[in-house]
Amino acid sequence: MKNLVFAIVGILLLLMFSCVESSDFDAPKENCNTDLKANINFVELDSLSTEEVTQIKDSLILEGYVISSDKAGNFFSTLFIQDKPSKPTYGLQLEVDIRQSHLVYPEGGKVFLKLKDLYMVNKEGNIRLGSAFSSFGSLSIGRLPNQKVFEHVWVACDGKENVEPLLTTISALDTLPLNILVQLVDLEVVDDELGEPFAVATEETERHLQDCEENQTVLLNSGYADFQSEILPDGNGSITGILVRDGKNPQLIIRSLEDIDFTNDRCPEIITEFTSNQIFISELADPDNNSGARFVELYNSSSEPLDLNKWTLRRYTNDGTEVSSTIDLSGLIIGAESTLVISPNAEEFQLVYGFAPDLGVSTNSPADSNGDDNLELVDPFGTIIDVFGVVGEDGSNTNHEFEDGRAVRNSNIIEGSPIYTFSEWTLFNDTGDAGTIKLPQNAPQDFTPGLRD
Repeated sequence: MKNLVFAIVGILLLLMFSCVESSDFDAPKENCNTDLKANINFVELDSLSTEEVTQIKDSLILEGYVISSDKAGNFFSTLFIQDKPSKPTYGLQLEVDIRQSHLVYPEGGKVFLKLKDLYMVNKEGNIRLGSAFSSFGSLSIGRLPNQKVFEHVWVACDGKENVEPLLTTISALDTLPLNILVQLVDLEVVDDELGEPFAVATEETERHLQDCEENQTVLLNSGYADFQSEILPDGNGSITGILVRDGKNPQLIIRSLEDIDFTNDRCPEIITEFTSNQIFISELADPDNNSGARFVELYNSSSEPLDLNKWTLRRYTNDGTEVSSTIDLSGLIIGAESTLVISPNAEEFQLVYGFAPDLGVSTNSPADSNGDDNLELVDPFGTIIDVFGVVGEDGSNTNHEFEDGRAVRNSNIIEGSPIYTFSEWTLFNDTGDAGTIKLPQNAPQDFTPGLRD
């Protein structure tokens, strides 16, 4: 009777444990092999790969090192494998249908990939391996079924290596191979995302990192990661991650929060907005023979280049007192003792004057005045640094008319002024009123864009 009871209990326990669901139930306890030897390297594999999904027919064996981990949930069904434990030159993605893969294929684990019958594709340097499925008549890379993974990916029996990330910078990411482990220092989360979680729940989320020169890259986080709801760190420091790419944009994926050490002070604020009265309007053009050859020229009289971030040039049409159009000069740098030429018709400007303007803008802009409008050069703080004309007064028949002609700042003027002073200018037009010169000007011979007279 006692034996019968033990037998029944044993059967019940067996049934109970056989009903426990586990995605790793079929995973072997040991997947170690001492007999395998690589007969192809990553360079040779790369030469075999194409942008079309193809099946590997030969009995090829590739040696590599696992650099990813799904322990924290930021990776899903993908193993990232690079060619060397340090200073890697190649990496690849292997799509696998197993969970908790880090228990079998830990970070730094040396593995052998039996490539025969796997499918492969290489798009823009991203080598992917796996099974294949058909989508709308074409093959795509899919995940290897659970048991197939252990037939193709074998752990080397000589243990793990200490994988060292490749030290790099944001500006160098475009030059590096994909799917390798990298480390960047002196990075921080951009100001606009401070206080946000790593990811929106259940959504793959891009966060942005920058260095102290404000170069940026993307940190890609899973909405299912264990740290999804953790708040992004507000300090500065180092980050280690796997380099991937979305189109042409580099991205980093961390394995866990241990890959981030942002405990230093943030970068000092970069101030690019400044004011200076050494930038001013030096020439305005309304050629009598070609309205498409109009332009505005600015001049920097200082001994150093100046960044025009958030500077604007604005126009008041005729006698208008409201700004009719504006040019944002952000992104431009005007060289020391140099000019900056703005054209409303860049193509025509180049045909007429033989070189391209520094900035091409639209018609009806401040660079497209017909000679009786008024202009203001404004710094980032809203201060008027220089003017041409008198706002609220139509320039026709006044000392600020350059219709069919030219307005040139006299060469002895080295600073801008918020008040229009006629004596600082020489004006040519078709009227000769109010002390101006009645002598219409033709392009290109009567104009000197890019040269301070």
